[in-house]
Amino acid sequence: MPTPLQSARALLGAEAAALAELAARIGAPFEKAVELIAAHRGKVVICGVGKSGLIGQKVAATLCSTGTPAIFLHAADAVHGDLGILQPGDPVVLVSRSGTTAELVRLIPVLRGFGSPLIAIVGNLSSPLAEQADVVLDIGARPEADPLGLVPTTSALLTLALGDALAAALMTRRGFRADDFARFHPAGQLGRNLLLTVGEALQPLERCACARPGDPLRDTVIAMTRHPHGAAVVLTADGALAGLITDGDLRRALGRGVNLDAARAADIMTADPVRAHAPMSLAEAARLMEDRPSQISVLPVTDAATNRCLGLIRIHDIYQAGLV
Repeated sequence: MPTPLQSARALLGAEAAALAELAARIGAPFEKAVELIAAHRGKVVICGVGKSGLIGQKVAATLCSTGTPAIFLHAADAVHGDLGILQPGDPVVLVSRSGTTAELVRLIPVLRGFGSPLIAIVGNLSSPLAEQADVVLDIGARPEADPLGLVPTTSALLTLALGDALAAALMTRRGFRADDFARFHPAGQLGRNLLLTVGEALQPLERCACARPGDPLRDTVIAMTRHPHGAAVVLTADGALAGLITDGDLRRALGRGVNLDAARAADIMTADPVRAHAPMSLAEAARLMEDRPSQISVLPVTDAATNRCLGLIRIHDIYQAGLV
């Protein structure tokens, strides 16, 4: 009898193998589905019931947010008036692992009456949906990965992944860019990080702790206490950035026994630190902080042409900007 941890690892291993197999297997039918959707000037309709319906809702949402208008239509509701959302020629994606879901099968002649191309996402190529669809995307007939082999686990994951793959392919097909994504997400953190710049969210220099290389370290600590942004900028006489002293630099210096009264700012500063520039998006600044072996939480901001320091940008400023 496996332990709970063994069951979890077995499931994840089985699902990972299924995803790798699906990635290797998609080909011409997938490309046909992408071209069919991309060529349509209206929306695409995702249709399913049960767990497949829940996956369909997520796929529709992902398509919408990446430049492909899409809606989810519950198959049971469709025959009770919701077909009014369908416009002639709208492609319909029918989602069913078995390919035999009665609510979907009985919709096929109705959808044909709308002139809708039909794309089936199924795990059974001999099923009614597969046989009657214009394009069939096969997730494979792998067993479910739960201990009983009954719960929609592998099939749900593969369907979701195939929906994400469609969205990614359509993004490439349409030339969808980061600024397009931001336009569709003006109220979300991701969109704001793409739309807002470092210059709009930084802590201006007058509100930051500043020091000269030769200033006593004790004075720098006092300035950092007065302006608690996690760092002090060390500037030359003309305002150019000479270095940065972070709270971490201070702790490490004190741990080494550095004498606050004898040491100077230049003794512990990081010369030529990683920095941001005012026109950068907040997303670019976040990547500078986080996509590195040792993450940092504050960056100096400089003018790219002159190296003149403009202030500091903190990871807190980036996420606080997303709440405004």
